Amino acid sequence: MDDPYEFGQIAAANSLSDIYAMGARPLTAMNIVCFPIKDEKPDVLGDILRGGIDKIHEAGAVLVGGHSVEDPEPKYGLSVTGLVHPEKFISNAGALPDDVLVLTKPLGTGVLATAHKAGLLPDELVSRMIGVMKALNREASEAMLEVGVNAATDITGFGLVGHGLEMAEAGRCRLVFSAGRVPVIREALEFMRQGFIPEGDYEVRRYCGRLVETLPGIDRFLLDILFDAQTSGGLLVSVPEDRADAYITALLQRGLVEVAPVGHVEKGLPGVRLEP
Repeated sequence: MDDPYEFGQIAAANSLSDIYAMGARPLTAMNIVCFPIKDEKPDVLGDILRGGIDKIHEAGAVLVGGHSVEDPEPKYGLSVTGLVHPEKFISNAGALPDDVLVLTKPLGTGVLATAHKAGLLPDELVSRMIGVMKALNREASEAMLEVGVNAATDITGFGLVGHGLEMAEAGRCRLVFSAGRVPVIREALEFMRQGFIPEGDYEVRRYCGRLVETLPGIDRFLLDILFDAQTSGGLLVSVPEDRADAYITALLQRGLVEVAPVGHVEKGLPGVRLEP
């Protein structure tokens, strides 16, 4: 990101996401900063930290300090502590056969960020991408606790398929994704067709390897999006079938309008199957 304030907001939202994926409430956050203080203006660092603290306050948490290191490349994140009732803790290991899989944010920010580096995104699409990445997963997490779900994970650097595979391995089950039902930022598909594929997406494919079965009939660019490495993506939630509609309704009532049921859970050896 060129704007340090937006950079700080996105980094903070990404850090807070792990707490939300567990059904917890963020309490405290500690800044972790690497910054080229001899080469960049201190105002840049100030704007990054201002973006972070605004997002921390939005989450209802408090900043308790931080650590800084001089580094030629700016880096920023948070070490976050949260609180959850031990009987309501949500892990990525609880998915059960016949659960419905729900995704709470659209995919495609990795592709758009790559196109943005080339200077090809119009301002309104840059704003759209930033809006997706800096949005907290708080509402999705609160809805999980309200309805009752079996498992969840946040979608970040390993993409939907990679994090889905982690959930499948942890729960000793098989996740089935319906590619055509996955919410995607439309313009990301267009840039994917033009060849703007992030390097991280190839790493995700190598990581998933033999544990992903791909059925014929999926548009190859949509297939690529399923492996797209996200920054501060949404939650992938495994919900009992009889509570899936209630969970989606709870999300919509909280203003999350791009949510969708994207698949289901089956018995079988741990892995992922991708269907049209």
